Amino acid sequence: MNRAPELTARFRVMFNTTATICRAPGRVNLIGEHTDYNDGLVLPAAIGFSCWTAAAARKDRKITVYSENLGQSVTADLDDLKPLQENTWANYPLGIAWALEQAGNNLSGADLYFAGEVPLGAGLSSSAAIEVSTGLALSHISRLDIERTTLALLCQRAENDFVGARCGIMDQFISCHGLADRALLLDCRSLEFRMLPIPSDVTLAICNTMVRHELGASEYNARRAECEQAVRLLRQVLPRIQALRDVTRLQLEEHRDLLSTSLYKRARHVITENERVFQTANAFQSGAIRELSQLMADSHSSLREDYQVSCPELDLMVEIAMRQRGILGARMTGGGFGGCTINLVNTAHAEEFRHRVSAAYTSAMGLHPDIYLCKASQGAEVIGGNSAIAEDGSAAKAKRGTL
Repeated sequence: MNRAPELTARFRVMFNTTATICRAPGRVNLIGEHTDYNDGLVLPAAIGFSCWTAAAARKDRKITVYSENLGQSVTADLDDLKPLQENTWANYPLGIAWALEQAGNNLSGADLYFAGEVPLGAGLSSSAAIEVSTGLALSHISRLDIERTTLALLCQRAENDFVGARCGIMDQFISCHGLADRALLLDCRSLEFRMLPIPSDVTLAICNTMVRHELGASEYNARRAECEQAVRLLRQVLPRIQALRDVTRLQLEEHRDLLSTSLYKRARHVITENERVFQTANAFQSGAIRELSQLMADSHSSLREDYQVSCPELDLMVEIAMRQRGILGARMTGGGFGGCTINLVNTAHAEEFRHRVSAAYTSAMGLHPDIYLCKASQGAEVIGGNSAIAEDGSAAKAKRGTL
């Protein structure tokens, strides 16, 4: 749904001026979990839930950000941007302004009005959606020419260094580069990427377990540290490796005595998950959709047993999904310890899938899940105007299609 007209009207009421409207989507990762920060491979798709941003330039160096969802407003000075202790949602758009300025761009002051559709806390990257829509809006009103891959990297820097979350590049990249009816195979080290067709009769069914266990954030950071420790230990015999994506399964088995049991399992997940991403990409490319069921099942099993980031609610949701008609594959998606599963479902059975999975999960857990039936969607865009952002900059062109 195009929300530009209503946002334009609300922005005019609040700021008494005309706005540029930008939109950036959330994402779901089809396969390739916890591989991005190991310089590995991922296969996300943009989804039809977006953060919408209305923006207009100011004559001073102030930036005002307003959240329609929260009813909160924050004003800061572009010459003295610092992370906030309260209203921490505002750190995401303020962090983008900081990253753009740090990169040598001279921003105009700005009024920004946000309306978010991406479900919060569901692992569908509402943070990347607000970051990319902010970056697009600020670049547009400041007349900056920033191509999409550069914008994604600046958004990642904002989240890493301003917000303080050690995310990889996947979320911001797919929000910038997503295409309708396509998944994106991304090498998180080289940023080479390839668009892959999702068959028209396949629906992305995202099942929200409605739980988010508190240990999620701390365990995410712990997994990153374990992967880095495994690399340091393996580098004693494999001095050229930079990350776990450089280690083969054979090398891991040959040198497993260097690693504790838990470090070995963490490394095994990352290495085998990278293999599964390539196999899944080949299945999409060749139309061998039947192969996806086992690949997604193996991914979920590896995340549960080796990486240990699943939970009973996610496991149950996958188990219920696999009993349904039209199911092509199911697994947890996102960081883990709650959140969502991603299910590939034959479109003819999608509504039946939603009804039956919801009923079975509610009966077992006493929770009513949100189930979103989606298609892969278009990435970030300026609505109703000529964007100053390159739609497909030269750096992106050079790396597209080389995987």
